Amino acid sequence: MNRRTFIKNSAITSAAIGLSGPLTFARGIGSPNEKVVVAVMGGRGRAGYLARVFAEVEGTEVKSVFDVDYRPLEGLAERVYDIQGRKPEVGTDFRKALEDPDVDALVISAPDHWHTPAAIMAMKAGKHVYIEKPGSHNPAEAELLVRAQQRYGKVVQMGNQQRSAPESIEAIREIRDGLIGDVYYAKCFYANARGPIGNGKIVDVPEWLDYELWQGPAPRTPYRDNVVHYNWHWFWKWGTGELLNNGTHEYDICRWALDVGLPNKVASNGGRYHYDDDWEFYDVQNVNFDFPEGKSINWEGRSSNGFRFLDGKGRGSVIYGTNGTMFIDRDGYIAYNLDNEEIKRRVRDSDSDGLDTVGGGDLTDNHIINFAAAIRQGEKLTSPIDQGQKSVIALHIGNIAQYVGRSLNLNPQTGRIIGDSEAMSMWRRDYEPGWEPRI
Repeated sequence: MNRRTFIKNSAITSAAIGLSGPLTFARGIGSPNEKVVVAVMGGRGRAGYLARVFAEVEGTEVKSVFDVDYRPLEGLAERVYDIQGRKPEVGTDFRKALEDPDVDALVISAPDHWHTPAAIMAMKAGKHVYIEKPGSHNPAEAELLVRAQQRYGKVVQMGNQQRSAPESIEAIREIRDGLIGDVYYAKCFYANARGPIGNGKIVDVPEWLDYELWQGPAPRTPYRDNVVHYNWHWFWKWGTGELLNNGTHEYDICRWALDVGLPNKVASNGGRYHYDDDWEFYDVQNVNFDFPEGKSINWEGRSSNGFRFLDGKGRGSVIYGTNGTMFIDRDGYIAYNLDNEEIKRRVRDSDSDGLDTVGGGDLTDNHIINFAAAIRQGEKLTSPIDQGQKSVIALHIGNIAQYVGRSLNLNPQTGRIIGDSEAMSMWRRDYEPGWEPRI
């Protein structure tokens, strides 16, 4: 079976187990034969991978690619040309794509501080949005992003691609059907062996970087030599730490499995233990989320000690029920009874590394197919932004709880922090004047 046939069959499988349905907020849906033309914001790492997948799957085409670092653009354009037979335009300022009437959607794979502002700009310009997780830099942006989608009526899919895995969809169906009884607790984990980022120095901005546009909505800061390109994840001004960099995926699966919304209590402990460097977030973090339904989720993150358990798994989710337990990861699921005897499994043969945050295999392919089908045919999104941000708001609050050093009580209807003005002051962030996102 060639890759394109596999992608088609995967999409059919997904639809067969409950993904298809009306998408009432989608506007401008055209013929199923029309292609969704996209512009990609980002040219390296995950963004480059997304550009190649959008070029490859049926029903989508890459019109342009933008990155504030011009160096990878020509090479990426050549690779996209080899796939789709049409070379995309390239540039450093993604805002040009918003003025292009041929572009239907913006694909956002930029630093976290850009996610919500870029998405709102795109929706205002009439574009649909495929946005990498977490989609927002803070809880206020998560709220704003959802309100913008509701106001402008565009298709907005968050890039937590495991939601489109047929194996994960089947696992959730089995849980709903009572395979492991009434579920009440879930634990998810992530373990990596990241090295130190050092102590950066203020230096001249490299000639290959438009640092002004890289900062965009963030307050201006002198350029340091250990931030761009990846290490921004570990600084509060631009990133959201490991909890949202990778915890978003597994926490979202746990919340889906337990069928819960926003928590009513969040507590976190941990710290930056492994190295003495500029990293501002935490390389060890253990976060507990309690829900008004009487259920709980725990996330354990280790960024710099990659010891793996569960047969060498570096990430995954364990769902506990009254009649058994289920382990779910990107390769599938295994269910056990209370005597630890296996009762059901669906696991794909895969040689991919679960810690690979650039690729994603056919999970990403299926997610993009679903996004395009939502625009072209009104198919139901597997990760609409309002659902994605329910997971993300809780994780943002996990970081806030760790920062202030105490558990936080929340309004489970809104996620707002109750009775803690210091913690609530971190609900939003400062912006460079003139860059504040508004709808």
